[in-house]
Amino acid sequence: MGFFDFLSSNLAIDLGTANTLILNNGKVVVDEPSIIALNRSNGKVIALGRQAMQMHEKTHEHIRTIRPLKDGVIADFHAAEQMIRGLIKLIGSDKWFFTPQHRMIICIPSGITEVEKRAVRDSAEHAGAREVFMIQEPIAAAIGIGLDIDQPVGSMVVDIGGGTTEIAVIALSGIVCDQSVRIAGDIFNRDILDYMRRQHNLLIGERTAEKIKIEIGSAITELENPPEDFEVRGRDLMTGIPKVIKVSYTEIAFAIDKSIAKIEEAILKALETAPPELSADIYERGIHLTGGGALLRGLDKRISMKTKLPVHIADDPLKAVVLGTGKALEQFNEFKGVLMN
Repeated sequence: MGFFDFLSSNLAIDLGTANTLILNNGKVVVDEPSIIALNRSNGKVIALGRQAMQMHEKTHEHIRTIRPLKDGVIADFHAAEQMIRGLIKLIGSDKWFFTPQHRMIICIPSGITEVEKRAVRDSAEHAGAREVFMIQEPIAAAIGIGLDIDQPVGSMVVDIGGGTTEIAVIALSGIVCDQSVRIAGDIFNRDILDYMRRQHNLLIGERTAEKIKIEIGSAITELENPPEDFEVRGRDLMTGIPKVIKVSYTEIAFAIDKSIAKIEEAILKALETAPPELSADIYERGIHLTGGGALLRGLDKRISMKTKLPVHIADDPLKAVVLGTGKALEQFNEFKGVLMN
């Protein structure tokens, strides 16, 4: 390639409900929230990523913020296309006199339909992709955390993202059995939001719920190193006046308990459907947690207590999927079997 490198580029994209990550030349060059702000009158893009997130739930009638992905799939085709195009520009490809052609590998949930796959492919092509390949999120996560997926040995990956939780038993470069549940980070936020309204008569927004989850979110009510109580600002439903209250991690554990129980059920269901020989491998190797949800305090302990299996959290759970996608892109011929054209 050499001199003609700028004529084309290879991009690995983790198109997530909460965050979009783009990897180019082995480096994560874009890590932004999956959100875009548009002008209502002319449809022009005002901001995307972090800038748009700062505007979210604070806009006036002429601006609207859109999260193009819902439950791991594209809900707003036009906004998704504009967001992908805008995020690719952040890499710096707009510095050239012409737009380079991209080969893209995009992550998709394992429970995605053909129509939803088509939406991902079309959005990428409209955003300037020359070739589009797709890879299932659990396989990308397994590659990203360094598992040998081509071996006749079973590995179990649980990827808890923003829109979906992907659970898969992988062997011989394929998914043997899987569960895809639409319960993940966004549902945890909604649980926290509902709890604050019900328990404290306090109305808060999505962004505040997300902040509470990050600061004091917990899956169990007894932690060895508990975080300090967190100050929550919102609107009092009784008086309509802004107020501040303090919330403990045990309250948040209680708020999201039912949603985590559903994820546990899905893990048990995937274990039930796994062939006995692979079950023996999982007993030995344990369960691997990736995705933003893996950062929830005490989640590994809770899943381990439920399944009686060792649970390992990835070194960098937020980037595991995009790093695996990047590896599949670098060693394209080796991983061609796990890519969908």
